Amino acid sequence: MDLNDITRALALYVRDQANAEDIQVIEFCRLSGGAIQSNYALTVHCIGGRHPGRLELVVRSDSPSTIDASLSREQEFHVLNVAWEAGVTVPQPLWLCTDTGVIGNVFCVMARVSGTAAGHKLVRGGLTPQQAQGLTHQLGIELARLHQVRPPVACLGALPLPKPSPAMARIQQYRSALDAIPEPHPVLEWSLNWLEGHAPPDTDVVLCHCDFRTGNYMVDDGRLTGILDWEFAAWSDPYEDLGWLCSRSWRFGASHKEVGGVGDKDDLFAAYASVSGQTVDPARVSYWEIMGMTRWAIIALQQAQRHLSGEQSSLELALTGRLLPEIEFNILTQIAQESQND
Repeated sequence: MDLNDITRALALYVRDQANAEDIQVIEFCRLSGGAIQSNYALTVHCIGGRHPGRLELVVRSDSPSTIDASLSREQEFHVLNVAWEAGVTVPQPLWLCTDTGVIGNVFCVMARVSGTAAGHKLVRGGLTPQQAQGLTHQLGIELARLHQVRPPVACLGALPLPKPSPAMARIQQYRSALDAIPEPHPVLEWSLNWLEGHAPPDTDVVLCHCDFRTGNYMVDDGRLTGILDWEFAAWSDPYEDLGWLCSRSWRFGASHKEVGGVGDKDDLFAAYASVSGQTVDPARVSYWEIMGMTRWAIIALQQAQRHLSGEQSSLELALTGRLLPEIEFNILTQIAQESQND
């Protein structure tokens, strides 16, 4: 289907879901980003029905290729609903379409939120010091709210529980993924060995976003307006989200701001504790930062393979693979620092 066909099909779909008498398409375009999923902005005017007037939407469907760790659009939609009901600031989920005859793929539709998610813009002058501190505080609150969701949840029955523990399950997953990449990567093998030897004790699992970082949340005038990209959500250790957010990989050049290039850990941890009632262990966060960087290195290799194999020709995917040396350097640096603290 070409873009015009998709536009017409989506307009009819929204008209029916909104029970509108008629609908007019104001704008339809592909959004930037989305290496694993395709995101489209759709703005319509509904006449009558449940959503009369202007309606600004995001349509999220599969890209031509994906990676194994990504949830299906149906699973992601259910996760988004659970997060919405838990009071997490997410775009309102509206409709899920599993009929591939509409636009050729399963897709979900959600309300569009205002602001920008561009990490470089946010960390390089996009926030005042007061806004940055407030945003860091809000990020801690959002994670604590999300982590109050614990299994079982009926609509999330497809999400497996990590065995024998969240850390060991991740190590096994990343070893398998690394084994599937044709060339050797000794730094990553060594990192996985270190992670296995320093695995934290078992913990109760909670619902984790598993990609909670600067670049995956929207900010408007310093205010968080929506957490995006839930395709990696899973039952896991709550420290996985804290470590991923604080990882060196997601500071966009502002290395002195340990929370996504935006804020300080003390502010994040205090906000998290204020809602969760749990004091955050900085050493455990650091462990999951190393786990996160190892994961990101493997994802970068997988993205490059999607391009090199011809599965999906993409400059973005190719450039992601070029990040590997920097990620490996950061892994080695942080493990060396942790070894000094042992």
